[in-house]
Amino acid sequence: MNGEDNDQVPQHPEDNKNEQAEVSETASIDSEEDVVSLTDIELNEIIESLCLSKVEEFIMLGYEHVSGKDIWDCVSDKYRKTGVPSLHQIVNDILSLKSTAFMNWMTISMYKGAQF
Repeated sequence: MNGEDNDQVPQHPEDNKNEQAEVSETASIDSEEDVVSLTDIELNEIIESLCLSKVEEFIMLGYEHVSGKDIWDCVSDKYRKTGVPSLHQIVNDILSLKSTAFMNWMTISMYKGAQF
């Protein structure tokens, strides 16, 4: 938001579509006894689909001008200080985002000078 780049916060999947040809690192996710390994591209696709699901929910509530990137920017804003959490926490943060919290973030972002 203030022009600083922070390598700890993952980029929105739409920002990385041109970089999908690059070899990506893998992340491990533990689920009971199995270990599932996902690439950055797969993680970005998961995050993108979750953000788009939240956009559809907000559209049903009457917020017509919300994008998946807006949702991701709102959710990932708190990761700038603490670093990127595990996948289950990211999923929870996206799916539990309330419209009031999102609108508060949008308002504060506008006052800080973010472009909308």
